Amino acid sequence: MVTDLRGDQLPEWIESARASADLPSLSRFAHHLERDLDAVVAELSHPWNSGVVEGHVNRIKMLERQMFGRAGL
Repeated sequence: MVTDLRGDQLPEWIESARASADLPSLSRFAHHLERDLDAVVAELSHPWNSGVVEGHVNRIKMLERQMFGRAGL
């Protein structure tokens, strides 16, 4: 579903995950996915993502942490 961009299959997967009584953590995960179902389905359906931007943000935050307090007056 993730690699084939098949977000339309997510509601069926959530139903089967919530029905599994022997895996309570999977059932809770499926319940939390339902809170913002439209966004999750959209993410699983479109080929683009924000991974590159998140990588740059992580790098900038790391540089800020390294340089904090070193640029005194």
